[in-house]
This record gives sequence, structure tokens and C-alpha cells, in this order.
Amino acid sequence: MNELNQFLSLIDSYIGGSQWFVFLLLGTGVFFTIYLKFPQFRYLKHSVRIVRGKFDRKGDEGDTSHFQALTTALSGTVGTGNIAGVALAIHLGGPAALFWMLVTAAVGMTTKFVEVTLSHKYREFAADGTVTGGPMYYMKNRLKMRWLAVIFAAATVLSSFGTGSLPQINSISNSLFETFGINHLVTGAVLAILLGFVIIGGIRRIAQVTSRLVPVMAIFYFIGAMAVILYNYENIIPSLVAIFGDVFTGTAATGGFLGGSIAFAFNRGVNRGLFSNEAGQGSAPIAHAAARAHEPVSEGLVALLEPFIDTIIICTLTGLVLLSSGVWTEKIENRFQETDMIVLEGHYSQNNEQEVEELHQYLIGNKNLPLFTGTLEVVEGTILDQPAILHARSLAEDIQVWAANQPYTGNLQIRSGRLVSQPGLYLSGKSLMHSAPLTTIAFTRSWFGNYGKYIVSIGLLLFAFSTAISWSYYGDRAITYLFGSEKVIYYHIVYVIGFFVASFTDTTIIWTLSGIAIALMTIPNLIGILSLSREMKNEVKLFWKEYRIRFPHEKLPRD
Repeated sequence: MNELNQFLSLIDSYIGGSQWFVFLLLGTGVFFTIYLKFPQFRYLKHSVRIVRGKFDRKGDEGDTSHFQALTTALSGTVGTGNIAGVALAIHLGGPAALFWMLVTAAVGMTTKFVEVTLSHKYREFAADGTVTGGPMYYMKNRLKMRWLAVIFAAATVLSSFGTGSLPQINSISNSLFETFGINHLVTGAVLAILLGFVIIGGIRRIAQVTSRLVPVMAIFYFIGAMAVILYNYENIIPSLVAIFGDVFTGTAATGGFLGGSIAFAFNRGVNRGLFSNEAGQGSAPIAHAAARAHEPVSEGLVALLEPFIDTIIICTLTGLVLLSSGVWTEKIENRFQETDMIVLEGHYSQNNEQEVEELHQYLIGNKNLPLFTGTLEVVEGTILDQPAILHARSLAEDIQVWAANQPYTGNLQIRSGRLVSQPGLYLSGKSLMHSAPLTTIAFTRSWFGNYGKYIVSIGLLLFAFSTAISWSYYGDRAITYLFGSEKVIYYHIVYVIGFFVASFTDTTIIWTLSGIAIALMTIPNLIGILSLSREMKNEVKLFWKEYRIRFPHEKLPRD
């Protein structure tokens, strides 16, 4: 398992986790923001009006309304990225990572506006009469680059697992296990069956479910988050200062947090920001292609709202919950995951500033430290002459070794800092935490007390399950493009099985896989929309021309 994660991490470091990918993503958003004169700010109020049916025309073709398309796309983005992804970004890069998530969302509003508009313009109708669309259709029909369309569609299928299925059920099962003690297999089996029933009904049933589910879960989560933030009101201002103040300095070591660098905050913030709102990934255009609209720009304006709701509102709430509660720097009793654990040669102390700095430089990749290789003796769960053990990027404390839930006596084999797995054996102790379990703990720091963890568990269940539903449709449309609608049933079967298996698969591997899948889907899409920048600008002009004719007395944005 460790070897597989290291291999996937190596691949991710060259694509999704690399600086060039981050700059390509942000650069595309910045380019269109300037080229189209800041549409995310100028057109925002018109986006709301279109969602409410302002621009509809009798006879518009499609399977869903604007609102249903918006909620379907939102259900595909509002998921683990908002709960687990924010916690992971802050865990890796400190509070400044949230700043870069917000920047990614702001420019991502324009990126999503562009990709949805172009995809809606070149959508098609499948053999079964349903609408089928997405970036692969403008790549094929407009750019005449069938090879690029095939790459995108294949990456969409992969990403439906790496983004929409695997990390969603993994976070759900982990959260329900932490909160209610429900076995991962039980959670996976029950939800896999429910998922199968929903996706069989196609986009119309999916739209009906998500249009009811998304508003309810957003309100539910908002109330819980505000309870934590207001309960810790004295930390609101310091939290905001840390978010913006650490951007150009990095975050210093504090509590169990060993410090974060500027580059790490930037890279992880942008990466998790994309995972959260998916701007530029090309997924949302598939949902929006089904909307009833005669003018592509009108649906693009609807999509413009997604990063605003998903990241600027919901992710900011989660970030403030984590920072104001202070849990992101606390070492908390937990069961260690092998992929998060590193055994170093020698001893290090949290109270020694020089040693803390050495560990900090090691964690951000600026320094190598000797890793332990050999045998550790364990007596009644205690490691004799224990070297420094890092877990979740922190110095672990009060470590105990267990076998069959009993204190272990025997030997631990360590190879190049990694534990050689033994069936039934695991370590526990105090360390930092990340992802959904960290957010769960943060929600207990309010008037709700321990009941706060139920808000996260139920919220995560709703968020992540709705994401899995929407992504099944994205993969469905990609399979339709590649092989035809008659092959979709086989994809559905594999999707549901993968959903079940991921409920008891290691978290770190799944997050690494999702980063790779995102990059493989995003790069072809960004190449495509950049190639059609002039056409996009012309489409915007045509839209406002029609808008002026239909609504002559309304004040419109200046060109």
C-alpha cells in the first residue's frame, strides 16, 4: 500500500501537484477575467435573474431547468472538498492555503462561465433522445480535435472515480465510523445500493433529487458552522489575520503544527480549491448541457454562481470553523494511518526550536533527514527506545501499539522510515489530524458540544453522496461519447462497485488518485477553451445584443 501511494504521489508531483499545472489553471482564469472584463463581478446579478427564469423562451430544448442544472452541478462540487478538502489544505499549508482557495474561486468563476458557454453551444442529442454535452463536443465539432476529445472523455471516466466516487464514500465512511462507530463495509454497502437506484433514472431523476437536496444541506451546514464560529468569536479576527497575513510569509510553527511555506500554501490551496469548485476541470459543462436554454451564454452565467457558492461561501465557513476552533494545531488521540506515518532516525523534541525548524524544512521538502531502518522492540504496547515518529506531519506523542485491539508485545519492522504491515496491527497516539475527522472535531467546539459531530457526519453524508450521484452522470455522458449509450449500464455497475470498495480503502491514496484524475481532465479542457477565446467573446456580445432587444428598459453592463 505504501509503495502504491509513493508511486501515485510521484505521478501527481509531475502533473496535479506541480507548479506548472497550478499556473496553467490560474493563468487561464486570470486571462479570461481580463479578456472578458471581469464578468464574475459585472454579470453576477444577471446570473441570479437567469436562474429564476428571466431569460427563458418558450420552446427552449433540454432536459432540466436552469435551477436544476445549477443544483446538479453544485451537488457535484459541494462535497468532500468543502469539508475534508479545506481541512487537508490548511493541514498542509496553514491558514494561507484558504486564501489561495478563495483566489482560485474568484478567477474560477470566469473559467466556469467560459467552459459552460462553449460546451452548451456544441451539445448534441444522444440516440436515446437525451441531451449529451461537455467539452468533448466542442473539441470534436469546433476544434476538429477528436483525439483531444477522446483524452478528455477518458479522463472524465477516470475522474468520476477519482473525484466523484472514491473520495466521497471514503470520507463518508470515515466520518460515520468516527461519529457513530458504523462499520465501513456497512456504510459502503447501504449507500452503494441507494446510489444504484438513483443513477438508473438518468439526469431527470438526478436533477429532481439534487434540486431538493442541495438547498437543504447548504442551510443545515451553514447553521452548524455559524454556531462554531460565533462560539469562538474571540478568534474570528485572529483567524482572518492569519488567512491574509501568512500569504507572503508562510505560517510559523504553532502548537503541533510544524510550520508551512509560501509555496506549499499556494500549491495546496489552489489544488484543493480546484477540487472543491472544479472550475476548469470541464465537469460542470456536462450537467449544464442538459439545461433548457437557446442562448449558451445564459447557461454560462448560471454556472458562474457555482464557485461563488461552493468555495467563497461554504469553504470559507469551513475554514473559519477550523481556525477559530483551534483544532488545526492540536494533537488529538487517534488511530494512525500507515501512509501518514514516518519513522525518523534519532530523537526530536517539540520544545527544541532548532529541531522543530529541521522538521519543518523536512516536511516542506527543503531538507532530508535520516530515516529509520531496522527493528523496534514493543512491550505491552510501548515502543522501547522509541525514535521520533511523524504522523500527519506532526511529532506523534503517547504512542501505543495494538494487535487485535490488545496491547502488542513483539517487534516492529521498519524499512526506510515506513512500517512493514502486519495483519491486525496498528498504532495510536496523539498527533495532528486532517480531512473529514479534523472538521468533525472542530464542530464539537460550539454550544452543541459533542452533538456537533453529527452535523458534520450528516452534512458530509448529504454533500458527498450527492457528489457521487452527479459524477455518475458525468461518467455516463463520457461513456456515451466514447462507446455509445448502450454501454452505459456496464459503467454504472463498475461505478457502484468502486463506490463500495472505496468505503474501506486508505484515505491518503484516494486523495492522491483524485489529484491525478483532476489534472488529466483539466489540461485538455484548458487547452480547448483558450483556443476558442475569440469565439467566446463574440458569444458574449451576441447574448447582450439579444438581451437589450428583449429588455430595452433594463440597465446592462458596459462593454
